[in-house]
Amino acid sequence: MSERPREPGRGTRADRREGPGRSGAGSGRGGGREQRRVPRPARPPRASAGRPRPPQGSGGGAVLRLANPRPRLRLVAVGLTLVMLVFTVRLLQVQAVDADVYAQKAAVNRYVKVPLAAERGAVTARDGSALASTVDAYDITADPYLFTPDQAKTRDAPEQAAKILAPLLDQDRAELAEKLSRKDTRYVLLARQQTPQTWRKIKKLKSRMAAKSSSAPKGKYPNVLAGVFQEKHAKRVYPNKELAANVLGFVNRAGKGGAGVEAMLDKKLAGEDGRITYAQSGGRRVPTAGVHEQEPRPGSGVELTLDRDIQWSAQQAITDQVAASHADSGYVIVQDTRTGQLLSMAAAPGFDPNDLSGAKVKSFGNPAVQDAYEPGSTSKLMSMAAVLEEGKATPGTAVTVPNRLKRADRSFADDIDHPTWHLTLNGVLAKSSNIGTILATEQLGKTQSEANKVLHHYMSEFGIGRPTGLGFPGETRGLLPKPEKWNASQQYTIPFGQGLSLNAVQAASIYSTIANGGERIEPSLVRGTTGPDGRYSPADPPEKSRVVSEKTAKTLSRMLESVVADMEGTGTTAKIPGYRVAGKTGTANRVDPKTGRYHGYTASFAGFAPADKPRVTVYCAVQNPKKGSYFGSEVCGPVFKKVMKFSLKSLQVPPTGAKPARLPVYADHKSNG
Repeated sequence: MSERPREPGRGTRADRREGPGRSGAGSGRGGGREQRRVPRPARPPRASAGRPRPPQGSGGGAVLRLANPRPRLRLVAVGLTLVMLVFTVRLLQVQAVDADVYAQKAAVNRYVKVPLAAERGAVTARDGSALASTVDAYDITADPYLFTPDQAKTRDAPEQAAKILAPLLDQDRAELAEKLSRKDTRYVLLARQQTPQTWRKIKKLKSRMAAKSSSAPKGKYPNVLAGVFQEKHAKRVYPNKELAANVLGFVNRAGKGGAGVEAMLDKKLAGEDGRITYAQSGGRRVPTAGVHEQEPRPGSGVELTLDRDIQWSAQQAITDQVAASHADSGYVIVQDTRTGQLLSMAAAPGFDPNDLSGAKVKSFGNPAVQDAYEPGSTSKLMSMAAVLEEGKATPGTAVTVPNRLKRADRSFADDIDHPTWHLTLNGVLAKSSNIGTILATEQLGKTQSEANKVLHHYMSEFGIGRPTGLGFPGETRGLLPKPEKWNASQQYTIPFGQGLSLNAVQAASIYSTIANGGERIEPSLVRGTTGPDGRYSPADPPEKSRVVSEKTAKTLSRMLESVVADMEGTGTTAKIPGYRVAGKTGTANRVDPKTGRYHGYTASFAGFAPADKPRVTVYCAVQNPKKGSYFGSEVCGPVFKKVMKFSLKSLQVPPTGAKPARLPVYADHKSNG
């Protein structure tokens, strides 16, 4: 083994000790004996600052020196900076660059709010029988986003789904596919108010496809119905079909009343919808995510004053007559004279509110309150009431009626040519003389202007030109001009029913007022309501007003009996064996609503029975009969008789015991002419 080289100028400690003057000879003990010393291992030099110690070895005594930590710290800092930079770039990408993409993905799993439709209140007749009710139904909806290629895992999901759904929903296949392909919404309505059976079929197909899709390789059997859902939305049904359809109206596709009572009382019937909020994932409800539900508040039930049997009888009678006369339309009003309640508001042509597809839009309304027309001779009752109440004449007052009467710029005539008639005031009404009515009403004032004001007052009190009080949608007030605006012709035509207009309910109310002893009771249609709590609340009592005295009303009732009972009367077709009937015919020139000119006729008949103890008023009007007669006695007289006879029987009104007191028709008590 070779010796380690020594550093220049340095030796061992022994050498340093044997320096000059320290010779071994003669020194130390033993007198000249050389002392032998064991050398110590050399001490390694100290590591200088900044230099690592050399590793210690077995053979050289090397020392381990630690490296400087600063480079390693720099490396760690650079690594952390790079990691943070990567996170920052990714965050910017998610929140800014690809925000829409991730928002759409997140939208697949979200909370959705679904309305809960309130159950609509039922509409019943006065006996509680259902006229309109509600059954379970479903609106079929879809989420178009779940039909996109990324979500459905197929390119033609809308087309495949439309092919399956079209026969089930009875919808056009192309239209369904178009709805399912929309990109601007997450909600589309495919079909309204489907039966529970239809939804069960869709649900069953949806479950089968989901099971097949989950067990097959990804994308092989896509569930194209995953985005189809249902919303429970009750369906309105009308068990009697066309019966009282013009009164009831219908519920439109939005679930709102579209006409009739359904529209008039929509807020009361509809109730308040609720709402349910739940989580969905991939188009499926997540049962463990919690549900917030606001219960819907059911609507109130409405009981009408209509008598279902009488409504049926009236509707059958007017439908048959409109068809037989080839008329445009017709209506029958039946009113309880004691209460003002409407027992029937029948109209023809009608429609089936269960199926509006085949109905004409113009038939959706209720013409009994919406049609304004000139009443003709049935209006003469108001003129006679004014004359009697003002004390200007009595039923026996003589009235000379010429064949023609010149007034203002025209010559007036009756419906038939005749020699001069010598009638009583009762005879003027019985024979429905226009000329006699003009002559009688001229006595209402010293001047024609004063007479016009008096007549206008009574007509207004009878309800002409005013709301009926029903509050029915689209109701007309009719037209009764102010007396100072009556032109030269109107001041003579208005007394016999031309130049003013009214609706059928107003016309019936005139006769009910006389039947009720001269007191007008506002017509009513709603008898009461039943709230969601089951509590029944009767309707507010109708307004009442005195129009003429009871004495005048009784006199008019006897005069109206002459129209029906006397062979000289125009209303003999309305006789009912066993009952005293008071009535009046009407035949008026009709204003064509399209042209505003007179074209065709309005045939009518109004009256009440029993005349000695009134219970029921019946009014019939037929617009523009084109086949057979157009006179009110022949067109509406039979309808009046049929409906009145049925109503008296249905209400169990006993026959009249006393015979009618006949009033003279002619002033000389002889039939002349």
